[in-house]
Amino acid sequence: MIYFFADNHFNTHAGKNIFHALTPALQERVRFFEDDFTLLEEGAWADNCDLLILHLIGNTCGLPHPGSGAEKAVKKYCQQGGNLLLLHGSSAAFWQWEWWRHITGVRWVRPKDPDGVEPSVHPHGECSLTVCKCRHELANKLRPFELPEDEVYTALEQTSPALFLMMGTVNGQSFPQCCESYTPWGGKVINFIPGHKENCVKTPALTDNVEILIRYLTNCPEQV
Repeated sequence: MIYFFADNHFNTHAGKNIFHALTPALQERVRFFEDDFTLLEEGAWADNCDLLILHLIGNTCGLPHPGSGAEKAVKKYCQQGGNLLLLHGSSAAFWQWEWWRHITGVRWVRPKDPDGVEPSVHPHGECSLTVCKCRHELANKLRPFELPEDEVYTALEQTSPALFLMMGTVNGQSFPQCCESYTPWGGKVINFIPGHKENCVKTPALTDNVEILIRYLTNCPEQV
């Protein structure tokens, strides 16, 4: 089972829009929750989770930061070698947990960061996404695309070695927008950062790339 936890992302409902853009067959494999961390906190999901997808930032959107039950379950899942797909700013999903801040590959840094790291930023503008020239199987599968004016997350902190898979160019500057890294327990971490406003999240190539990443992280064939 794939578990997908999201917040409303400042009433853009970005995670929900991505979920509804997945193919029906893939949607059947996903349990999606928006603004509801009850199951996340209960922790029972961790033992039958094939992939944990997040589209949330802790302590935003009028929601509390997930608590100790969620931390225990997420850490258990990660320690079992579980894979993570972190959409948009979800490297900060659990930014109040010290161990989480070290394992996301790249990290969206919140104001008043506990580690004293300078906050990340998000310039606005049209964004062009290109696939990096690299020796990775995803380099031949991910699709380049254009986004209309959007909020683009940049100035991330690199917390562990990461292979960059896509770059985004906004206002004449290029920034990593998709990368792969590994947790200390061997699980894959994919950060896929673009997509904030509703019209951007609903860009077909963006959601196609999310589906490609889900299939990669779950060893799922091209047709599900």
